[in-house]
Amino acid sequence: MADPTKVDPIHQFHINTLIPIEIGGYDVSFTNSSLLMIVTAVLAGGFLFIATSSRGTVPGRAQSIAEISYEFIASMLRDSAGSQGMKFFPFVFTLFMFVLVANLLGMFPYFITVTSHLIITAALAILVFVIVLVYGLWKHGFRFFKLFVPEGIPVVLMPLVVAIEVISFLTRPISHSVRLFANMLAGHITLKVFSGFVVSLTSLGAVGIVGAILPLTMAVGLTALEFLIAFLQAYVFAMLTCIYINDAIHPGH
Repeated sequence: MADPTKVDPIHQFHINTLIPIEIGGYDVSFTNSSLLMIVTAVLAGGFLFIATSSRGTVPGRAQSIAEISYEFIASMLRDSAGSQGMKFFPFVFTLFMFVLVANLLGMFPYFITVTSHLIITAALAILVFVIVLVYGLWKHGFRFFKLFVPEGIPVVLMPLVVAIEVISFLTRPISHSVRLFANMLAGHITLKVFSGFVVSLTSLGAVGIVGAILPLTMAVGLTALEFLIAFLQAYVFAMLTCIYINDAIHPGH
């Protein structure tokens, strides 16, 4: 009988309990997903600490990567939200590094991709939404609601436009989280399917090995594409966060 872990493309996303914990009737067990999130945070933080602990006039490879990452996010935030947005830099930079490292870790065997779990991406998106909403109301009070009233809209269309803007604002966490979740999930499933074709065909002998050349080529190409998508999805998640932060800082623009 075939090993189900080798033919089931969904198996790689299963959450397994490592340390069962129950508090007040609620299951708060420590899982493989929890472990990977800790590993992600430790690796991202550890790399940045090591890269910047011995800063030199002529940066080494690790320091150069850290500085490029810093300036990349800083430039993105300044372009999206202006100089006032830099107060959110630690938050955006942390989000970007966490998502990027989590995406990259998921490319290695025996590691799960925590960003392919909707509960993880939804939690991050809701965190962004709450920060934007709380800061916007704290900074601007009721003037924050100017965000839902675009300038230059005819009065007759105002109710419709405001309704659309409110719905768009409230559904941000959905689009923000599903975009990352769906891309990582679909990419890894596609890669596992093509890899499964290779394994299945090679078991058929010489003819199967020849037939496996095409799916093997596709699997290699998809692997390279997945590494690119891992970065792009972290970039898109951070970019949308910057845009939403701009709305909290400049609700009337």
